Amino acid sequence: MVERYELFGPSQERFGNPAPLGLLGLAIACAALVPIALGTSLTAPAFAGAAAYALLFGGGCQLLAGLMMFANKNSFGGTVFTCFSFLWAMNAWSFWGLSQGRVPDHAVGLAVEIALLVIFSGLTWGFGHFGRMLFLFLVDIDLLFAFRIIRSVTHTRAMELPILACTIGLGAIGLWLAFGALLNPILGRPVFGVGAPVFHAPKKESFDWTVRRMVFAKLYAHWKSSAFRPVAIGSLQKELRDEGIERALEPDLFYLSELGFVVLGVGKDDPHVIETVRLHAKGVDIHEQLVLGKYTPPAAGGH
Repeated sequence: MVERYELFGPSQERFGNPAPLGLLGLAIACAALVPIALGTSLTAPAFAGAAAYALLFGGGCQLLAGLMMFANKNSFGGTVFTCFSFLWAMNAWSFWGLSQGRVPDHAVGLAVEIALLVIFSGLTWGFGHFGRMLFLFLVDIDLLFAFRIIRSVTHTRAMELPILACTIGLGAIGLWLAFGALLNPILGRPVFGVGAPVFHAPKKESFDWTVRRMVFAKLYAHWKSSAFRPVAIGSLQKELRDEGIERALEPDLFYLSELGFVVLGVGKDDPHVIETVRLHAKGVDIHEQLVLGKYTPPAAGGH
């Protein structure tokens, strides 16, 4: 009977990646605001239409994305998307009020925008630890609120063009990130990359899988060519030295033997001296599962 291995426990994800849903909704909502930001469509129907798009796409898509991220145990992403969804719901309420001839209170709006600038400034620092495009995404939001605050305080129209540019940029970056999450796995390469992190947190202590991964790779190659014929330990050590691994192999090999993944040939006089090694059938299977994706469903659109 084939045994399927789950060495790292069950996945914490209950849903697929919900980020593209929220980002596409954001891009659509931003597009609906462009005619208003340009000043080319300041009619009641335009405000009402913008309100609908802001509520359904800006608020609805991001609320769903945020709740699914919380279900996936991603509190950072869940907080950002959910909070942003309610902001878009308030935008929808404001535009609906404008369509009815009611202007939102200036003082309340200014106070909220200042609070949001502080919040998103902190989130910008956090997103900088994930990737450059995510960092730029939040910088765009920071600039958007900064320009809106300047406009509210000074009552100048000089901020209209920067606000428009940030709105278009927000939608464009959102599209880029959504396409990256949706299309990169299908294309098999990072066409829509997020870039390297801007900031780096102190590295957490973690286990180095290099030796065991290389041991499995070399023994699996021997199994493919020679089935279960044992490999001399000296030969295996030389192959790993050629890969730049100088560490003693005995602790890892005895550990893998205890788990039943390798079969060791030991000395007659000293059972702690390894003479030969080969993969057990369980070792072949676990390598094919965890490294070669033996039971991984094919990607969408794959052949």
